[in-house]
Amino acid sequence: MPFSEADVQSALSEIVDPNTGKDLVAGKSVRRVRVDGVAVSVEVELGYPARSQVAPIRAMVTDRLRALPGVGEVTVNVYQKIVAHAVQRGVKLLPNVKNIIAVASGKGGVGKSTTAANLALALAAEGASVGMLDADIYGPSQPTMLGITGKPVSKDNTTIEPMEGHGIQAASIGFMIDLDTPMVWRGPMVTQALEQMLRQTNWRDLDYLVIDMPPGTGDIHLTLSQKVPVTGAVIVTTPQDIALLDARKGLKMFEKVGIPILGIVENMAMHVCSNCGHVEHIFGQGGGEKMAQQYGVDYLGGLPLDIRIREQADSGCPTVVADPDGPIAETYRQIARAVAVRIAERGKDMTSKFPSIVVQNT
Repeated sequence: MPFSEADVQSALSEIVDPNTGKDLVAGKSVRRVRVDGVAVSVEVELGYPARSQVAPIRAMVTDRLRALPGVGEVTVNVYQKIVAHAVQRGVKLLPNVKNIIAVASGKGGVGKSTTAANLALALAAEGASVGMLDADIYGPSQPTMLGITGKPVSKDNTTIEPMEGHGIQAASIGFMIDLDTPMVWRGPMVTQALEQMLRQTNWRDLDYLVIDMPPGTGDIHLTLSQKVPVTGAVIVTTPQDIALLDARKGLKMFEKVGIPILGIVENMAMHVCSNCGHVEHIFGQGGGEKMAQQYGVDYLGGLPLDIRIREQADSGCPTVVADPDGPIAETYRQIARAVAVRIAERGKDMTSKFPSIVVQNT
């Protein structure tokens, strides 16, 4: 008895995408099924950057379809398509930027900037077009972490071209001042600088713009929530009680202003002795996971207290680039895919689909 398209769909519903936890049919990843005699062709669309996932998912689909009785030739095309998703009500998307991810922490010293840099590089490593906006005006560190030197250029004297490091576009106040020059600015100047960097940088077709936020819950955070189209926020903390206390404040702030929390990243979750391999939870254990459960958000992953993460970031070549095949880089890529999947699950931005209607008195 010949097989039908319904049989193919049924087989595809048994294949679970390991990144979303949903089967391909329920996750609306199946785009086209064709049955031509004994030949089957299928297209699978992933809504997140998935360079490392395309081959294993294609293999799963191919093996399952070949197991159908009577099937001959099987053609499977797996690809990624990243689109713009909904942001705060009343805030318009930036041109050439599909999604904005704010990386924030309640307090300094928890590794927020290192996480932001590696998250951006991991998204790029998985096949996305990525930018980095260093919004930590008082302590810009992304120029150092991304290994970028020199000054940005302006072709029209009103906008600036993004600098580039390790394949991602970047803008930072640090490109325009000496790194040892203190920014003795009041709040309004800081927020104006942030808006100018965001809107007057010629971003080129970004799937994701990662914003490295300053610590705390101040002027910049308020400006961000009111004027910048943020798709979601990632909260960075350590297991320490005092860090978790401040991280909760950051999380509650984003909730208040209507920016969804994409998840929590726990830095310095454990220390692995480089000599004997002994694992010790120096700053406490399970704090980030408990906080995620308490507030009903995702625990994206934990990273070890490892000297290499610090050394690689300080040298301008963060872990995802310096040791791409290592276990820490793999953790960053897992976190990046989890963030992208959470974004893909959000409602799509429809503002570009509808014409603007202007009513005039004649």
